[in-house]
Amino acid sequence: MKVGVLALQGDFAEHLQVLRRLQVDTIPVRLPAQLEGLQGLIIPGGESTVIGRLLHEWGLWQPIRERIEQKSLGVWGTCAGAILLAKQVSNLEVEGLRMMDIGIERNAFGRQVDSFAAKLKTSLFEDLIFPGVFIRAPVITQVGEAAQAVAWLEDKTVVAAQQGKLLATAFHPELTQDTRFHEYFLNLVRFA
Repeated sequence: MKVGVLALQGDFAEHLQVLRRLQVDTIPVRLPAQLEGLQGLIIPGGESTVIGRLLHEWGLWQPIRERIEQKSLGVWGTCAGAILLAKQVSNLEVEGLRMMDIGIERNAFGRQVDSFAAKLKTSLFEDLIFPGVFIRAPVITQVGEAAQAVAWLEDKTVVAAQQGKLLATAFHPELTQDTRFHEYFLNLVRFA
């Protein structure tokens, strides 16, 4: 199995580190040809408008959408990546991938200085608690019929959703020592 991490902008290096620690064959993805042979792709946190523009400029937008439509590529978006996966987004200046049946509000928790860590409840693991790191984070405001919520803050705010082989998290699992979300995504693209 081979997993790529979109390496145009944002915290892609942290995802690459986690995947290498899990001994996964992984590459940074910057060009369309690098999508060949991948079962999974992680779109990292960063600046969603910048990453969205670069997806178009570097010719990655269409091939990623096509691979998702063909169900030959699982995609996990963290923070900015989740924004780019969502069908409905508030205030996004560039067209995202729009492949996941969720609505997202950008910067829902405030600015950089409002970043925080919180224990999340999730339906994905036996231990139902996961450490969430939120940096200028979005919030999932709507989960459509094709998707399902899979993680929440204590107040029931949805912060992760899944739709088939698509996963969106408003937080940054790569900034913790807990690798369960990465392992979950690997299993998702391996067996789905």
